[in-house]
Amino acid sequence: MDDDSTELALTLPVEGAGQRLDAVLKELLPELSRSRLQTLLQQGSVLVDGSAHRPSYRIRGGEGVVLHLPQTPAEHWQAEAMDLTIVHEDSQLLVIDKPAGLATHPGAGRPRGTLANAVLAHCPANERLPRAGIVHRLDMDTSGLLVVAKTELARQSLIAQLADRSMHREYLALVQGALTGGGHVEAPIGRHPQDRLRMTVRRDGRPARTDYRLVERFPRHSLLRLRLATGRTHQIRVHMRHLGHPLVGDPLYGGRPILPAGLGAAGLARWQAFRRQALHAWRLILEHPESGDTCQWEVAMPTDMDELLQVLRSAGQNGH
Repeated sequence: MDDDSTELALTLPVEGAGQRLDAVLKELLPELSRSRLQTLLQQGSVLVDGSAHRPSYRIRGGEGVVLHLPQTPAEHWQAEAMDLTIVHEDSQLLVIDKPAGLATHPGAGRPRGTLANAVLAHCPANERLPRAGIVHRLDMDTSGLLVVAKTELARQSLIAQLADRSMHREYLALVQGALTGGGHVEAPIGRHPQDRLRMTVRRDGRPARTDYRLVERFPRHSLLRLRLATGRTHQIRVHMRHLGHPLVGDPLYGGRPILPAGLGAAGLARWQAFRRQALHAWRLILEHPESGDTCQWEVAMPTDMDELLQVLRSAGQNGH
């Protein structure tokens, strides 16, 4: 390995057996684009059990992978000062409570006004890290905890923890319909064949599992605590729709809205003022990259989601 690259070691998941190497690596390393992974594979910068393979190689599952990643700075993103709710910060990590409505990264037509721009203003040294040190993302209209690496050591550690699923991310969601208890959804997720903005459950999709627990039940709605065993795009939103209990307010997967019974005009106005999916990343557990200690952070549900619960409770909708 030369001085301008870093080495990252991973183990390919057993449940990925039979799938393309580039597709599996893209799921394990979401901060790398598919095209960049294919270039690395074609250059021989990715070794599977010591051998180079084409992007189309079908994995067996369980193989050891070593990637040699060239050091590339944050891709010309501009620093932009904005208020951040910082839950924790030390020499290695920055943990942020991201508000709903804030995109994680710049994208087409959105060069500024994102979390990455704010991170670069808060931590100028992060311009030396790929994607400004951001190793996972939350959908723009999902609120809650997101961890950012401040060093290459931390970045590699967080990527490895995401890949081996030792980083635990838990969510709160308000869904349509009254569930009677907890459970799990295990259903593969892939791109929707007609609508490229959406994901869907499909046989040839990537394996995905979501565990959920009932926190509070109402006649027509349920508050759930969810834990991701995998990290597919829109996973919770897709799995809850598949279960028949889509998230309240979800513009892509919500289907026909279900209103609480017995709402007066004021309650209806409060309910309809909610304009996003009711999903909040409330707990994050990981191993500190430097000390090895187990770290845990929790953040309360944001005001707009709490308002929905208050509407349900004040209308006498509690099902317990």
